[in-house]
Amino acid sequence: MGADAFEEEIGGALRRTGEGFVAEDRAALVERGMLSGRRRLRRRRAGAVGGSVAALAAVGLGASYVGGAFDSVTVEEQGVAARPGATADRSKEQSKEQSKEKTGKAHAPGPAVSSEKILGILQKLLPEGKFSGQEGRGTGELPGPFAHVVYDDQHGKAAIGVSFGAVDPDGAGVAEQLKCPDKTFVPYDECGNEKLSDGSRLMLMRGYEYPDRRVDTKLWTAFLVTPEGYTVTASEWNAPAEKGAAITRPQPPLSIARLRMLVLAEEWRPVLRALPAAPEEPLPQPPAQGLDQASILTKLKSLLPGRVKVTGQGGQEAEYAYVIVDDGKGATLVQINVQPNMKDAESQLFGSGTEVRPDGTKVVTRQGDGDDKGGAGIVMWTADTIRPNGLRVVVSAFNSGAQNKDATRPEPALTMAELKAIALSEKWRAGE
Repeated sequence: MGADAFEEEIGGALRRTGEGFVAEDRAALVERGMLSGRRRLRRRRAGAVGGSVAALAAVGLGASYVGGAFDSVTVEEQGVAARPGATADRSKEQSKEQSKEKTGKAHAPGPAVSSEKILGILQKLLPEGKFSGQEGRGTGELPGPFAHVVYDDQHGKAAIGVSFGAVDPDGAGVAEQLKCPDKTFVPYDECGNEKLSDGSRLMLMRGYEYPDRRVDTKLWTAFLVTPEGYTVTASEWNAPAEKGAAITRPQPPLSIARLRMLVLAEEWRPVLRALPAAPEEPLPQPPAQGLDQASILTKLKSLLPGRVKVTGQGGQEAEYAYVIVDDGKGATLVQINVQPNMKDAESQLFGSGTEVRPDGTKVVTRQGDGDDKGGAGIVMWTADTIRPNGLRVVVSAFNSGAQNKDATRPEPALTMAELKAIALSEKWRAGE
């Protein structure tokens, strides 16, 4: 299916540029809709323990808008997200208490819904076909409800899953989950965001199970967050399992428009109402002066050696940025995390082999293979530092322009000494 056909399927409903879930097994897939937000926030803070922050972009939903085929529209539609009196567009300046009153986020859960009931609803909402491999969990079971089936419409068996959860709709993680990932880290064919008339937010993705595309298993995902904080996630593959199964059909069975209808179905309302409200998360805090993404990019580029040319750049919210550089011998991805207040993770990050400088700054360097999402022959060199005041600066470089693509050169374009010098620069002090 080409981009034009994809747009025609959506039929004008989705026109906003915004991966889906990289699941380890069926249950992990459908749980990710309610767990990915908090897990990704935790991992973004401590996940660079191994020196890789690019890998963080390849799990859960991405965190930066990229160019695409869609423009913005308002969708006049009611569905599972609808609630009498819901406000279409709430001001960001409203207090948490005002938001709670508007959305009714604080509520007593309704009657429990069994796994059998949830599976039955999923099968009813799918086109006619045969079902096998049914798995599920009810609303009274931890960590939360989901349903998974292997669907066969006589054109090839395909895995389809749906999960449900609750998040703080005003929390820091929600906007991050709803943004499309940077293609430097996560390949996909199309991705876009939509805001419904009741204030619900939706992301649709035509992507791939493996970021490095080592197997061409396709993963299409719809992720919905309602004003009340309910989440509905639906995912489908062109294979009977997300991993370890042969591809059985060119595309997943449901069109993107049909996948969208699945998460918006009215039939899910009893399931969502049976869920307890998520605890409130802290409101997003602005980054410290000088540590916003634009400042980090400017400082990083000023510290690069003169022999390299910047051919690409980007980032994910505050604290993280990357550049792609080339010295004439092949591209190198260079990424940086600048994280204040990391004293609580110091013992975990800086153990044996740590160098302690005269001013108390700790330094660890690492050379090794890229993680399991890396392309063939990928190596990663990392310089990780933490100041006495808890400011952590970690810089990594790869021997390719993207971690999920094959190596294009034997070693990164930057030496370990140069990475260390970047991480130790006084320019990272807030306010400079």
